[in-house]
Amino acid sequence: MATFVLVPGAGGDGRYWYLVTAELEARGHEPVSVELPAGDDAAGWVEYADAIERAIGDRSRPTLVAQSLGGFSAPLVAARRPVDGLVLLNAMIPVPGETGNAWWADTGQGEAQRAYLTSIGIDAADAEGDAVLYFHDVPPDVVEVAFGHGEPAQSMTPMEQPWPLDRWPDVPTRVLAGRDDRLFPASFQRRVARERLGIDTEELDGGHVLALSRPRELVELLLRDARAGN
Repeated sequence: MATFVLVPGAGGDGRYWYLVTAELEARGHEPVSVELPAGDDAAGWVEYADAIERAIGDRSRPTLVAQSLGGFSAPLVAARRPVDGLVLLNAMIPVPGETGNAWWADTGQGEAQRAYLTSIGIDAADAEGDAVLYFHDVPPDVVEVAFGHGEPAQSMTPMEQPWPLDRWPDVPTRVLAGRDDRLFPASFQRRVARERLGIDTEELDGGHVLALSRPRELVELLLRDARAGN
């Protein structure tokens, strides 16, 4: 049995992972969905990492799976304690001293997003809504279960803080990218992963919120290394 610690992105709501949790449990593995203090203006990256560690408890050598903004906080935990690996899922990959606010311009995300939207026939001016950027490939009933209670709040406090590590943690790292991600296009993720981590992405069909649109396929990819005996 493997333990997967599931770190959400902006908003910090662990309910995002509910379909992945079910898929992992059905295969005999242990999922741990993390709730981050995203709505707390007093909480920054260190407090996010503290919340992840509390969720882990005394579990030994979990695999950390970080969605989107979770790419800033999950590596902090990998630098604190032994983990089996770190999986970045359509995630932001920071460099030392970079703030979350600066990441967007530093990586050229805006230009990459606009170019991709144009390539699929969408005017960038019409792509501001969640339905277009995030939920275009998610069934409405799934969106309702995950977010029907309202969009979780996200404080800007951590986004203004420099990423505190002086280097990427020395742990096995994978970058998983959705081929249809409209926020972080797959070609953009490939470039950032190579430039910042020197690794290639692994890709699967689906958009930015793969845990909702492709939970089964995502879990199969997460378990690939386990099946190989790693």
